[in-house]
Amino acid sequence: MKRCALCGKYFKLITNTHLVKHRIAIAEYIEKFGPRGVGFMSPNLLPHDDPRYKKWKHSLQNRLDPWNKGKTKKTHPGVAKISLTMKRKNIDNFKRWRQKMVQAGRIKTKYPLLEKNSQLADLIGVILGDGHIHKFPRTESLEIYSHSHNHGFIQRYSNFVQIFFGKKPKISKKSDSNCTRIRIYEKYISKRLNIPAGNRNNLKIQIPKWIWSNKKFLIGCLRGLYEAEGSFCVHKPTYTYKLIFQNNNNSLLDFVLTALQELGFHPHRSPNRIQISRKDEVLNLKNLINFRNY
Repeated sequence: MKRCALCGKYFKLITNTHLVKHRIAIAEYIEKFGPRGVGFMSPNLLPHDDPRYKKWKHSLQNRLDPWNKGKTKKTHPGVAKISLTMKRKNIDNFKRWRQKMVQAGRIKTKYPLLEKNSQLADLIGVILGDGHIHKFPRTESLEIYSHSHNHGFIQRYSNFVQIFFGKKPKISKKSDSNCTRIRIYEKYISKRLNIPAGNRNNLKIQIPKWIWSNKKFLIGCLRGLYEAEGSFCVHKPTYTYKLIFQNNNNSLLDFVLTALQELGFHPHRSPNRIQISRKDEVLNLKNLINFRNY
């Protein structure tokens, strides 16, 4: 609070509204008593029951929209010129805000390597099967998709994302389908996971070498892949059991085939699927990877 030097009353800010009563202008008051605590009150900072705030709020109804509303540097030459001028003069409008957020811990400045374990291998598997990494100019997004009724899947992999990236992902359901998306934004997602960004349909995917180095990691990666693209089928009249992994990426099919053979199974490969049909192997693999067990 600031004390008026003329009448002794206290104010948040000594404004012209008060000084008019003393028949003195702001400039004259500042010259005599100094500028501290003196100035013009921004109307949006006034209490909402203040007549001045109400008058200002009402005046906004007749105010025209700014000329650049809804326009970007890609759609309007005026906005593009402003952007180029700011780049040329090295003006950063968000510098102070960014520094404040860094100090508060809301913006990361360090991106350490992810801890290699079976949970990370599981997460990598589910991303390769039913996830996507999108690259933007300043950041990346990680998205994992699931059927909206599969609550165990959504809970499990949203927890994994939070554990490894240190931020709670946004979970949203698409309005036009039974699809739920788990998503986060962060830098260097692709590099830290060693998964290429963008469309991977025709890309030769290299499974990280550390996953091959440990049987538990290999099982974890298989679980993620089967959770995303696998199915367990039983037809009791014909005594038929099947555990199927289906995908259109040949390199991913090669990995699943080789990994299953390394673990002692006898899979069969067709153009877009890997299938195990022996009952004992189907049940053993299902138990080994805890398929659909949340």
